[in-house]
Amino acid sequence: MDTSSASSYTAKLIDGPLEGKTVATAFLESGDPRPRLELNAEQGKRYIYTRAAGLEFAGEDDDRPTAVEYRFIETVFD
Repeated sequence: MDTSSASSYTAKLIDGPLEGKTVATAFLESGDPRPRLELNAEQGKRYIYTRAAGLEFAGEDDDRPTAVEYRFIETVFD
């Protein structure tokens, strides 16, 4: 599978209220993983996650990761 042209990757949530969950996430137009995720929870609540250091690649020649780790920052109440 050629992941160099993949349009999405797996965001792995490594701590916080959604620890252990994964979500499919689109790359930025630049091709980079998103630096921050805002995930809707119950009505009026969002969880903010920021990119961590962990990256996973499907093969040695891939230029885009297939999975990226994210750490919990805060809960926002609207």
